[in-house]
Amino acid sequence: AATAAVGAVTLALGTASAVTAASASEHAAPAALGGNWYGAAPYVMPFDNSPPDLGPVMSATGQKSFQLAFILAPNGGGCSPTWDGTHPVSSDTQAKSVIDGIRAAGGDVTVSAGGYGGTKLGQTCADPSSTAAAYQQVISKYALKAIDFDLEEPEYENATAIHNEIGAAKILQQNNSGLYVSVTTAGTTGGEGTGWFGKQMLAEAKSQGFTPANYAIMPFDGGFNGSAAQISALEGFHSTLMSTFGWSSATAYAHEGVSLMNGRSDTGEYFRQADFQAVLDYATSHGLSRFTFWSVNRDRQCSPPDNNGQTSGTCSSVTQGSWDFTRYTAAFGGAPAAPPPTDPAPGACTAPAWSATSVYTGGMEVTYSKHTYKAKWWTQGETPGTADVWSDEGPCT
Repeated sequence: AATAAVGAVTLALGTASAVTAASASEHAAPAALGGNWYGAAPYVMPFDNSPPDLGPVMSATGQKSFQLAFILAPNGGGCSPTWDGTHPVSSDTQAKSVIDGIRAAGGDVTVSAGGYGGTKLGQTCADPSSTAAAYQQVISKYALKAIDFDLEEPEYENATAIHNEIGAAKILQQNNSGLYVSVTTAGTTGGEGTGWFGKQMLAEAKSQGFTPANYAIMPFDGGFNGSAAQISALEGFHSTLMSTFGWSSATAYAHEGVSLMNGRSDTGEYFRQADFQAVLDYATSHGLSRFTFWSVNRDRQCSPPDNNGQTSGTCSSVTQGSWDFTRYTAAFGGAPAAPPPTDPAPGACTAPAWSATSVYTGGMEVTYSKHTYKAKWWTQGETPGTADVWSDEGPCT
């Protein structure tokens, strides 16, 4: 999530408290939303950045889901969940009021753990099981059907923290039947869609045998120039998912998502309504399972509209109508889940079998474990499917 989201925590909910809260007993265990709604939940900060009244947002856009951010470790340390590091989940009534109001209006929420900055539970808890126990308090408190792990700076540079977070996600998935688990990480303009630490996170998930509903990259704050650069990053990430997990093209698309930033980003990029439409068209036509953005708090026009060339946590810094960008997530959430593209039947394995003793140079192809692999550079003795030097060209027979 964006740096612009991080500010002084406000103790009052502001206008967000205007969402009518139903009794806890009436809305404690709602039915899960269907369609793509958990993958279409835009981020909202309920304690900061002038949280909007979500009832009118729902009425104006048709949006049914929201992703409340962020669950962190306490600022003073410890392994107990808090909102923004300052509001203990155990004693919370304010976020609960917002959640109950969304549910009373026919919607539901997913809660995001992590984000940019702050101390994460994976950094302070001792191991995956204690990290999972902390997150389980959040799931139980709010009767959640979905949870998001936002794994980025600086946490994803800490291998132990990522081991704890991925391990916790796997435990939660196993212990909460039907729980929708998403993972969000940084995007890059390079050909692989995410950087070295993002790929290490994927490798950790593979080693633990964990598969979430999807992995989403954030193609902003990294030299992106509109939707064309974002779609290019998503294509690169699609290839990374295939090569990391051995997935087919269709399976990789079905486990891929995107988390955008509306308006002006922290680094001065601009993503306008036409960019959102282009990425939405790509997501739906390729069968992606998540399309979200940061944030509803920013989905309104500044005064002046360009905010004097500054990025804000409470408005978009571009000309817009109120909730223009939320309408794109509503379109994704309400649309029937698109079947992913059908992979063509694999062709015959024509490349020679890989040999551990042979020398390969960039561009040479081999067959290994019923897949064709292409060498990116000089290699010898590095097993296809496990070494980064090999690009998975797909299955063969």
